[in-house]
Amino acid sequence: MTRMLPEDEENANQEVFEPLTAEQVQQLRERQPLLSVWRVVGVQAVVGVLVALLAWWISGRQAVAYSAACGAFAVILPAALFARGLTSPVASVNAGAAVFGFFLWELVKIGLTLAILFAAPHWVKDLSWPAMLVGLVVTMKVYWLALGMRRVFYPTSPT
Repeated sequence: MTRMLPEDEENANQEVFEPLTAEQVQQLRERQPLLSVWRVVGVQAVVGVLVALLAWWISGRQAVAYSAACGAFAVILPAALFARGLTSPVASVNAGAAVFGFFLWELVKIGLTLAILFAAPHWVKDLSWPAMLVGLVVTMKVYWLALGMRRVFYPTSPT
């Protein structure tokens, strides 16, 4: 049978929290750098261009390449606006503003993506929906690559 400790004995057994020193914080940041959202957007743009060129090379039709590029554009432009919104000085005023800003810019991102997808048939004559969806999905998968490819997405320290 487990014995419950009185509240004062329970608190005595807990470890004391000690804040990190400046040197410890610097070491932690070197081991675990912050993810650069602008690098993710940049790699998404490169991947989008590559997908469009590959679609053109495989199909030999400009409409298929434009369709794939439109799908990539439906990811890249909203992601860039999202990154801009999250890195603005207003978003870091306090925790409440940061959370509100995150949800606001995510809503803008989703709305802009849907608007681009609905406008795509008007922009691209003979739109290829499969090519557009391939461009959209492949460009969106860059987020998963960001988790695994630290050398590409995470900034290196000058030391």
